[in-house]
Amino acid sequence: MEEPAVGECRVLSIQSHVVRGYVGNKAASFPLQVLGFEVDTINSVQFSNHTGYTHWKGQVLNAEELQEVYEGLKLNGVTQYDYVLTGYTRDASFLARVVDIIQELKRQNPRLVYVCDPVLGDKWNGEGSMYVPEELLPVYKDLVVPVADIITPNQFESELLTGRKIQTQQDAVQVMDMLHSLGPSTVVITSSELPASRGSDYLITLGSQRRVGEDGRMQTLRISLELPKVDAVFVGTGDLFAAMLLAWTHHHPNNFKLAYEKTVSAMQLVLQRTITSARTLAGPGVRPSYAQLELRMVQSRKDIENPELIIRGTVL
Repeated sequence: MEEPAVGECRVLSIQSHVVRGYVGNKAASFPLQVLGFEVDTINSVQFSNHTGYTHWKGQVLNAEELQEVYEGLKLNGVTQYDYVLTGYTRDASFLARVVDIIQELKRQNPRLVYVCDPVLGDKWNGEGSMYVPEELLPVYKDLVVPVADIITPNQFESELLTGRKIQTQQDAVQVMDMLHSLGPSTVVITSSELPASRGSDYLITLGSQRRVGEDGRMQTLRISLELPKVDAVFVGTGDLFAAMLLAWTHHHPNNFKLAYEKTVSAMQLVLQRTITSARTLAGPGVRPSYAQLELRMVQSRKDIENPELIIRGTVL
């Protein structure tokens, strides 16, 4: 097994923040720190809790305020980053300013890796819908994805970004190739509605990585994983997934399959612990509330740090 890279590795994470629970920066920072990264966070929003609750209060950072925070970092000469991680954003001008910052950071460090979770929407019962303003789609497609190195869309987001529906595994492969052509070297479709070989209680996630081989030719490694469905609606899982994929692709730079398996296995272990605890709190026959379904992150520290490989991938 490869040894983790040595030395301080710093991540700039520009995401939402909540006081209660784990979404955005709260979901990303802890696993990254557990896995050895220094994490600087800029909170795109600061809310009391995520918006699945009945009530929430808080503030939203605009593009000018983002630039002001970034300028403060620049004035102190502390903008040497190895990774940038972004997630949920609702404002097109804010998102465009994020791209400007990433391009500047990449000029400063050409080896910087940008990990983007292009949060646009999802499917429920076969019907997809956006939960951000539609004006964000062209910003993601034309500005964000082309500067990203790793992207983690779900099936619906992948279809939006490429304009192609995914109905078969071959469709998924072609969509991942289309996303590669936009810029990213690593593409992971975090969840799909494709039928799993193990039955309807499982869902499929697919990943693809392109890299130049020793012979100088471009090589593509595609992987499919099947994982058990969990009968609950969790919030923050996409943020956690993107953070762990960042970490494990860093620690296993030459083994995408292992990095992907560790990411998905850790996710599954966190969700299993969360749903078990939530059902205990809710009581027999009662569906757990959003508050009871907050991710059990701290309790899952050992699984995040050294996940048992309970999910194995298949090379396509």
